[in-house]
Amino acid sequence: MNKAEKIELIRIMVVDDHSLFRRGLTALLAQEEGLEVVGEASDGSEALRRIKDLQPAVVLLDNHMPGVRGVDLLPGLREAAPQSHFIMLTVSEDEQDLTAALRAGAAGYLLKTIDAADLAAAIRRTVAGEAVVSPEMTNKLVLAFKASSVAPTAASLSNQAEDIAALSPREQELLQEIARGASNKEIARTLGIAETTVKIHVQHILRKLQLSSRVQVAVWASERGFG
Repeated sequence: MNKAEKIELIRIMVVDDHSLFRRGLTALLAQEEGLEVVGEASDGSEALRRIKDLQPAVVLLDNHMPGVRGVDLLPGLREAAPQSHFIMLTVSEDEQDLTAALRAGAAGYLLKTIDAADLAAAIRRTVAGEAVVSPEMTNKLVLAFKASSVAPTAASLSNQAEDIAALSPREQELLQEIARGASNKEIARTLGIAETTVKIHVQHILRKLQLSSRVQVAVWASERGFG
């Protein structure tokens, strides 16, 4: 493969208070083609400072650091790097941590028990616009949102109808596929459209529903009977 054929590197930032973990993760990801760790941070203030200069494609963010939760950093980090994708990489299997992270705009929630190849694949999927959640947490996600759901009021039903009406028929088809957990490639195959077209539709859906991640779209759609 010559230089002209090289794929564009996915630039990654690691935010974790354990230096040994950061170094090990950096070394593992360096073995994966197309991935490059361009910066690290050990706490919230350093993360906020460095992300402004680095503007990474993906941020791997620990949730429990001394004095701060990763989920509480998300709004500031997203403001400083609006084009970045944020993946929580944590030991926490608590469904409250999971739902808080996804509601705050995280694109994924992965456990630190994940192996390097699966993590690399998850990073690539996130950049492609997909949501990534550890299999061990998927059932907890469903149960958490079922438990938090309440009977809809007339006003909320009206708002839901308006939100859905704002979507084109094609966008509603995509919404159904996203709720099922289909990838962009699978959606493109099912609907007979290009994968790049799927990505454009997803961006339109995010804007119209005023959501910030594909995970939030999936939850929104599932709560309203799609899928």
